[in-house]
Amino acid sequence: MAKSGVLGYPRIGADREWKKALEAFWSGKLGEPELHLQLREIRLSHLQKQREKGIDFIPVNDFSYYDHMLDTAVMFGVIPKRFSFEGEKVPLSVYYGIARGTEHAAASEMTKWFNTNYHYIVPELEGVRPVLTENKPLIAYREAKANLGLEGRPVLVGPLTFLKLCKGYEASEIDSWLSRILPLYVQVLRELEEEGVQWIQIDEPILATNPTEADVRRLYTVYETFAASAPNLNIMLQTYFESVEYYRDIVGLPVKGIGLDLVHGLGGNLSSIKQWGFPEDKLLGAGIIDGRGVWKAPLRKKWELLQELSQVVAVERIVLQTSCSLLHVPVTAKRETKLPAELKDALAFADEKLDELVVLTTALSQGEAAIADKLAENDRVYRTLERSGGRNRTDIHQRVSAIAAQKAQRSRPFEERQLIQRQKWQLPLLPTTTIGSFPQSAEVRKARQMWRKGELSDGRYGEFIREQIDIWIRLQEELGLDVLVHGEFERTDMVEFFGEKLAGFAFTQNGWVQSYGSRCVKPPIIYGDVAYTGAMTVEETAYAQSRTDRPVKGMLTGPVTMMNWSFVREDITREQIAYQLAYALRQEVEALERAGIGMIQVDEPAVREGLPLKRSDRAKYLEWAVKAFRIATCTVKETTQIHTHMCYCDFHDMIDSIKEMDADVISLETSRSHGELIHSFELNTYRQGIGLGVYDIHSPRIPPVEEMNGMIDRALRVLDPKLFWINPDCGLKTRGIEETAASLRNMVEAARIAREKYKASGHIS
Repeated sequence: MAKSGVLGYPRIGADREWKKALEAFWSGKLGEPELHLQLREIRLSHLQKQREKGIDFIPVNDFSYYDHMLDTAVMFGVIPKRFSFEGEKVPLSVYYGIARGTEHAAASEMTKWFNTNYHYIVPELEGVRPVLTENKPLIAYREAKANLGLEGRPVLVGPLTFLKLCKGYEASEIDSWLSRILPLYVQVLRELEEEGVQWIQIDEPILATNPTEADVRRLYTVYETFAASAPNLNIMLQTYFESVEYYRDIVGLPVKGIGLDLVHGLGGNLSSIKQWGFPEDKLLGAGIIDGRGVWKAPLRKKWELLQELSQVVAVERIVLQTSCSLLHVPVTAKRETKLPAELKDALAFADEKLDELVVLTTALSQGEAAIADKLAENDRVYRTLERSGGRNRTDIHQRVSAIAAQKAQRSRPFEERQLIQRQKWQLPLLPTTTIGSFPQSAEVRKARQMWRKGELSDGRYGEFIREQIDIWIRLQEELGLDVLVHGEFERTDMVEFFGEKLAGFAFTQNGWVQSYGSRCVKPPIIYGDVAYTGAMTVEETAYAQSRTDRPVKGMLTGPVTMMNWSFVREDITREQIAYQLAYALRQEVEALERAGIGMIQVDEPAVREGLPLKRSDRAKYLEWAVKAFRIATCTVKETTQIHTHMCYCDFHDMIDSIKEMDADVISLETSRSHGELIHSFELNTYRQGIGLGVYDIHSPRIPPVEEMNGMIDRALRVLDPKLFWINPDCGLKTRGIEETAASLRNMVEAARIAREKYKASGHIS
């Protein structure tokens, strides 16, 4: 009989009760004992739900108080030196300090989990002596068994993936670090074996990227050690997000199961299985249900795939699984009552994906007849969606196809535009600005909610937004910022706001997913052809500009970010979707310019996170991602200054593409990894306007002037002061008003000091 398994379940809860508990604790409204109790209740309810659905292999230790990589680091005593503590178990104050920063210590770097929209905390190995502080998988296993009688499958980030995602050591030191951390993993596994645990899931998604032959040798060292140390513990070596490299070596490892992604890695993994077979002494974790998308699985195609797979692997050795953790999708689609039927019927969130796993597992064990009704209904849902008028806009298809065939470029090269823009704007050297958004206070959120419910008229809401703009325009002027923004008080989310004003988008009521920590987002669904329906940002931006003599930037979200931060349709390519978005945004850029806005920021923070995991696929992606940005921005006058913003960017591996975007000014989110990025500029030349974030907006701490000056000084060792801008890391939407004003005041002072310093040194005239 085939079995089913889940690689991980969303932490946040259907009502985001996880988020609410964390934030209540951080604000002092909830004590630590109450926090533990509330999170335990959430955790156990999730396990119970999976059991009631009929899942055979249910994950434990996939839950977290913040992030699973942070959990792994803390479990192994990988605590940055600046966070000192006494005792064995790491207290929550240190745990959350690493994630969020404290008054005296900066938070650890945060970056994207492979090519997803989830952020993890990057462990820091420098100066650390690893030690097992607690066996988290064992604690999770015991809790599930004691409270639910559940034989859970503990989840653990594998040692190769863990080390590859750490920082604070040289590449040549990885074997030394492996030798230090491997005994701790062995201790965890031995204790699990002694407890009677049957299966453990060890995640090694690094194998779906570009591992080396040396990495394969390390894998054998690791898993041969595991097999010898805990011979009665069954290991499911789990990969996801892409097909694995070195397939024959990996399936030869001494483990009892191999998990392969048969959604995003279908082509490579299925080809390898067919060509090389699959070991008869192992279970195949067949990741057949998409853990990252929101569409119902096309059951007939999945059934055909299973039949094909069962020609190579015996049915009793197949475990049908999600392709990855369900962390990346919303909890349930049942409560989405306002979507059109043709769309709602086609959606499957985490809970619905559990049902799909059970359906396919039934079919694999009992045959197609057992699910005939479900196959027929699934076929109907897909036919209805494919015939939707929203997906068959011939006007959009023709126009976008024509634009995509053209060369997208500005009327003059940057060197000429720079001189023209410098003459027009007359900005000081080292100009200061922000990335776009200002704090969305409880008052702002309440007003928006009342307006959406019809309790506040359009006129009164518009007046309220203008009042907020007035307040922050005055404050920016008082602080001394050189280029202002209107603050984005009318916007909920940088993608949702635009999607609501474009054709082809749909929005859920409760489709929340975790982005980082307690930060949850509600990604739009691009289900149809994207089309411009009218001005989206002109009114607020033009109003802000009318209230000041200083330039105000128009603020837009770029086409690739809108796509990467949405759940997208699967019947056309991502490249086609990006071009549709770019054409729509071009029309908004032109509308802003006609309204007198001469600086327009088109943010692309998510370009890099969409980078394919396989190096061989990256050039093509970057080619069309850059083209989409240029389609959106290339038609403006040479006097119009195009800005863009990017997050957590490993600059060195896509510098050529960033140059090709041809933005007049780019700002990069760098404060948590400032040194690494500066090193990239030591190796590469960048000759266009650039701002490196001088303080971290994800932490509530107010950075001192001296700290920001240190960042500015280091950057200006390798960057031209005449092209350098000073700005925060990212938007300030989630920060408090007082801390924002204090931080910006320090930033402006740091800029003043830097100007004086560089003038005195003769670097700046």
